[in-house]
Amino acid sequence: MNSVLWRGGWTTRLRIGSGLILFTFAFFHFINIGLGLFHTDYLHGMQDGRKAVTRHDVMSLVLYAALLLHAGLALFSISQRRTLRMPLSTGLQVVLGLLIPLQLISHIVHTRYAHEIYDVNDEMGYIIVLMWPGTVIWMQSLLLLVVWVHGCIGLHMWLRLTHWWSKTVPYLIGVAVFIPSFALAGLLTEGRRIWADFADPFLREQYIEHYNWPSPEAFEAMFSVKDNALMAFWIALGAALAVFAIRKLWRRRHSVRVKYVEGPEVVAEKGMTLLEISQANGIPHTALCGGKGRCTTCRVIVEDGADSLPAPEEVEARSLNAVGAPKGARLACQIRPTEPLTAYRMFRPEGGRHRAHASQGQERKLAVLFLDMRGFTSRTTGQLPYDIVFLLNRFFDAIVPAITADGGVVDKYMGDGLLAVFETPDAESSARAGLKAATDVSRALAQFNQRLEAEGSPRIRIGMGLHLGDLVLGEIGAAGHAARTIIGDAVNVASRLEGQTKALGVELLVSEELLQVAGYEGDQSGMRSFDLRGVTRPIPALPVTSASELLLVTA
Repeated sequence: MNSVLWRGGWTTRLRIGSGLILFTFAFFHFINIGLGLFHTDYLHGMQDGRKAVTRHDVMSLVLYAALLLHAGLALFSISQRRTLRMPLSTGLQVVLGLLIPLQLISHIVHTRYAHEIYDVNDEMGYIIVLMWPGTVIWMQSLLLLVVWVHGCIGLHMWLRLTHWWSKTVPYLIGVAVFIPSFALAGLLTEGRRIWADFADPFLREQYIEHYNWPSPEAFEAMFSVKDNALMAFWIALGAALAVFAIRKLWRRRHSVRVKYVEGPEVVAEKGMTLLEISQANGIPHTALCGGKGRCTTCRVIVEDGADSLPAPEEVEARSLNAVGAPKGARLACQIRPTEPLTAYRMFRPEGGRHRAHASQGQERKLAVLFLDMRGFTSRTTGQLPYDIVFLLNRFFDAIVPAITADGGVVDKYMGDGLLAVFETPDAESSARAGLKAATDVSRALAQFNQRLEAEGSPRIRIGMGLHLGDLVLGEIGAAGHAARTIIGDAVNVASRLEGQTKALGVELLVSEELLQVAGYEGDQSGMRSFDLRGVTRPIPALPVTSASELLLVTA
């Protein structure tokens, strides 16, 4: 499984793991309820099969451990938050998660607890009769929806960074809507049937005997257990909120006041960088490199409190010198205020949300493909402009789908060539996507050339440069007219590699760095080092005569 799925600390991994166990249980439980739409035997048959698994000692231990662990980690995460402000999706998931115990505790007590302590036969019919036709049935139906929506949000937040999730979301939305609808339909159908049976005094006595219906004393005891369990939950939630409040109070007492020129004044915890303080308080603060001290776009002029800051360390000093920063300039990502500070942001996003710092740019390590048609000028000499445009569009229609199918995006068209970037979750998947795209482009071109030859037109040859490196993706241009594009040395390297393919008579030059990150294990005996114009270091790259013959052997 892709490593991106398990990023984060041990608490995150445990929360995901326990959540998957509970989501799987809920999925089959809801399918089970939905079978009541067809026949009682189907419903009870699947329930017997589920119980054989979930009520095995080992599986019971796993299931209830996952339930307690998931709830405990949720409360722990609340206690460790710096603020209760959060995105809507996260807030909705938290609220739904806190609502679940209010009904789930009662459900567990009157089913599993009743079965273990009072030997109740907690078949689905018993559960339905217990709820029908009062408000309890509607509360349990609401529980079903709350559990399902909570789980779907968690699943989406976990998988949204994978390359395949976005492609399957339209289909999964249908499944997500179908499951609770199916379950509720089955619940209502079976409920009406069994309640009609229960209205018959003779059948009622048979049902009561079959279910080993609890006595009034047993119900009273179960209500007491339910109330105690709910009290424990409220105490745990109160403890989590108390820890949150205590930590917040402690941070406030160990805090520092920061005033932004032409901006707000905030109080933040000591130990945070000025950039982190800005981000934590929702203050727009440009930082294209993500706080690594390389891009200098987060720099500020410290107008008051500069004396309390330590001198710039090597990384910060080098970056400030490189841009000829004025006196008093510091990098917000490198300084950690301990005394009151007044700072002026040199690069402040203006013009509304579309120019906010998060959309101006981000630094990523991605694969870049530079492609150019060979002999375009000589081929089109003497042709009408319309014929040239028609040929180019046919050419791009033939090869661009091969790029986009592998996760690539054409950043720009340049006459008879293009620049594409593979913006995937990580460098490894980007490198592999780039290799696959180069191979597919070559195959698509071969098919296009067959059509050209059938028309009596000469074949088209191309050159491609493929490299992996650091890029800045962002909006470049005047406010309101900025296009999203990429810049960085990696673009220049890919372009220069493409330029070398003509002299070598090959279709593709792919850098060694990309091959290594992609885990390529094919023949690399032809690797050569290239001194490229505008590139400060030699670039090892592998010439490939025809990219369609490139064996995509990866570790």
